[in-house]
Amino acid sequence: MGTLPTELVGDAYTSTRGIELIESLVDVGNRMPGTDGEEEAAALLAERFVENGIREVETTAFPIPGWWRGETSLAIGDRRFEESNELVALPGTPAGEVSGELVDIGDGLPEDFEERELEGKLVMASSLTPDDYGRWVHRGEKYAWAAEAGAAGFVFRNHVEGCLPPTGDVGARTGPGPIPAVGVSKELGSRLVRYCERESVETTLSVECRNEPTRSRTVEGVVGPDTEEEVLVTAHIDAHDVGEGANDNGAGCALVAEVGRLLAGMEEDLETRVRLVTFGAEETGLYGAYYWTHMRDLETVKCVLNLDGAGYSRNLAIYTHGFEPVGEAFEEVAEEFDAPVHVSSGIRPHSDHWPFVQRGVPGVQGRALAGESGRGWGHTHADTLDKLDGRDLRDLTVLLAAGTVKLAEADREIGRKGDEEIREATEEGGFDVGMKAVGSWPWAGEGKEWPWGEEERAVPGE
Repeated sequence: MGTLPTELVGDAYTSTRGIELIESLVDVGNRMPGTDGEEEAAALLAERFVENGIREVETTAFPIPGWWRGETSLAIGDRRFEESNELVALPGTPAGEVSGELVDIGDGLPEDFEERELEGKLVMASSLTPDDYGRWVHRGEKYAWAAEAGAAGFVFRNHVEGCLPPTGDVGARTGPGPIPAVGVSKELGSRLVRYCERESVETTLSVECRNEPTRSRTVEGVVGPDTEEEVLVTAHIDAHDVGEGANDNGAGCALVAEVGRLLAGMEEDLETRVRLVTFGAEETGLYGAYYWTHMRDLETVKCVLNLDGAGYSRNLAIYTHGFEPVGEAFEEVAEEFDAPVHVSSGIRPHSDHWPFVQRGVPGVQGRALAGESGRGWGHTHADTLDKLDGRDLRDLTVLLAAGTVKLAEADREIGRKGDEEIREATEEGGFDVGMKAVGSWPWAGEGKEWPWGEEERAVPGE
């Protein structure tokens, strides 16, 4: 049975390299997909991979539909809101100015749009999904329902306090979405709800932005033996520009680099090659992961451990998407290190593991549980370095490295799933409703097979 050597556990618990790497990433500044900052962060990671003993380090550029932020405002009569702590444009929105009655649609669940007259209105929905709803409803789905109902604009109000307007792409895959969209803070959102409750609210929403093709980058390298199969440990480089991207996903990148460093110290004991990958352009459509799955032979991939949102605590959670042998490996890690690991079998189709999972490749997401609803500080100005604790990062590094060693065991079989089985699991989770709404349903005949809508498996943007 594969184990992480004691000396490497000690190395992990005395190292500060992980938190120092996150410091370097946040100091880059804007890491939006396709920006100079994302390119600089990719170069920084490539350099760190080499320093960590990771071999065959390479950087691959690929085209994406880019988006650049401009000024945004929302006006109600002579009241004008335009400060960054009140509202921000959502990536993928088109530029434009629209006016109409503001209507609060509550949680923005599919049924909230039924039998509502929303033509020409500005629709406002909460970022919250009720705990008892059964699945998380993505902002892109709420945006899509509003556009389909004929709304002129979309307002996404945060449910987390702190003058923190939420950002996040609107689900447009090949260019700008159909209607302007902004995120507003809980405080401004509560004020707008109050206005809506007492009178008809005529509102003007103005968004300035730029939608142009650009390029993103993925960085990768390997450790371990030259085997036919390989285990992928992945994260994403890019981050939303309103904050520092410390947790989402600087922490994930640091964990990939540190796991690679530890495994490089036991290369002769690894039974399967491990590939460390940091994808570009996750936040605006999983483009880096999709590009990788198009350009590589997926038959060589034994499994994927994707790290996203893994910095806010030391409480590791593994979402297996029904690939139970991966969960079993991490349950063994939990017992070995006497550390709780939450293992869940549910589908989570909103990060870089999904382009693999939808094609039957074993893929799981690793993240940290912090006891809060939704993203917490993620996708806001408050995703900053001061929210993280280097001690949490050390604990997670040990657990993830130990789990990767077990996944790399030659005799640990992790079977693939058939197309129909993945599809049925996605439908059972209710995710097909939202994915069809935003045009990302990957099964032929019921939507676009690939997020950018090409009939063939082409590079996005080409």
